[in-house]
Amino acid sequence: MRIGVIGCGGRMGRAVLREVLAAPDLELAGGVERPGHPDIGRDLGLLVGEAATGIVVRDDLADLLAAADAVIEFSTPEASLLHARACADRCRALVIGTTGFSPEQERELWQLGERLPLLVAPNMSLGVNLLLALTEQIARALGPEFDIEILEMHHRHKIDAPSGTALKLAEAIAQAAGQTAPRLVHGRQGLSPRQPGEIGVHAVRAGGIVGEHTILFASEGEEVALVHRAYSRQTFAEGALRAARFLADKPPGLYSMLDVLAG
Repeated sequence: MRIGVIGCGGRMGRAVLREVLAAPDLELAGGVERPGHPDIGRDLGLLVGEAATGIVVRDDLADLLAAADAVIEFSTPEASLLHARACADRCRALVIGTTGFSPEQERELWQLGERLPLLVAPNMSLGVNLLLALTEQIARALGPEFDIEILEMHHRHKIDAPSGTALKLAEAIAQAAGQTAPRLVHGRQGLSPRQPGEIGVHAVRAGGIVGEHTILFASEGEEVALVHRAYSRQTFAEGALRAARFLADKPPGLYSMLDVLAG
């Protein structure tokens, strides 16, 4: 299976490159960056401290799509939509790990999913996706007597807050409570007593924290906490490659990491 990497010069792009080069069942189709990026022309192997591959960073997405069976990308919502449209035109499998999509952008992705095998996940970690399922199960079992707070921590360079994973966790909690949308309170300041059914969400941005999510369930008499910590970006890269392998023989459709875990 030939894998292409969009945004190959970024932190996650490089992590994906390393995993592709190390995987015996995968072949690197190429990597692209935006025009003018300083890594254009660099060998993809040397870019990540490995042996030269003879394949250099390019800025031509069309050439990459012609060579790849599946494409993986972590970028920005606007760029991801452009790339998804191009992949849809060629019916190329696409794995998107980008976060921060607006509701309108998400709707367009759902529509594009009718034309290509598309997997979109705010977090490619297998553990986090199990956490999503456990969070919904525990929220349903404990019921409204338990208050719920979400704390997420990431590195100083992360742009969006709260994280896409935190928002997905809140959606899972709301679904368990029968709500159409989560009632979020972002931090607390001044006179801010808790209201029934609300979910507190707190975002921390500091240093080089790869990613940490804590879901706290608390009643007057006890507390339950679920915690996931990512120690390396390779965790997300491994999940992205597992997602790409999953899409290899799938028809057009919008898939999730829960589909990967189930299938």
